[in-house]
Amino acid sequence: MDPFKALYCRRCRSLVWWFEVAESSPLGPKIVCEALENVCVIRHRLKISYSRQKSYANNMRGDLEFHVGDMVYLKISPIKGVMRFGKKGKLSPRYVGLFEVLQRVIKVAYELTLVSELSSIHPIFHISMLKKGISDPISILPIEGLGVDEIFYYDEVAVEILDRHVKKLRNKEVSSVKVL
Repeated sequence: MDPFKALYCRRCRSLVWWFEVAESSPLGPKIVCEALENVCVIRHRLKISYSRQKSYANNMRGDLEFHVGDMVYLKISPIKGVMRFGKKGKLSPRYVGLFEVLQRVIKVAYELTLVSELSSIHPIFHISMLKKGISDPISILPIEGLGVDEIFYYDEVAVEILDRHVKKLRNKEVSSVKVL
């Protein structure tokens, strides 16, 4: 239903054909009352649809809040294509940690206790860069073993060759080596 028909219960026509020939009073209290009632119905329905959509949108959103002493993970690669901490692309770790929350600076910023390897980074982070820590020690990714220096570079060192594989194509052979 178009908005004009919802308000006035009839199609929108040009002013020449607005009223029938026999009608003498185009405006009256009856038409005004009907229009006001229709406006109230439309507002009520819009409010219902707005609240329904709001409940759908807010279903996955929640207020994240940390307290002093909580353990949190720190997001180290905000962009997926950035190469950080030893692995490229999809396999790069998104979070490192666990770090303890020292204090709440403002509503959306927290100060963390960082290890000496990350001493060059400012210790205050936005809440979007933090993730609530779990107390499972197996899932903790240690920063010490990553071999990252003060400007966040690392050296890849081959330990041993695990497997060799030669794939034969039509005109050539491609050899693959799996290295630890």
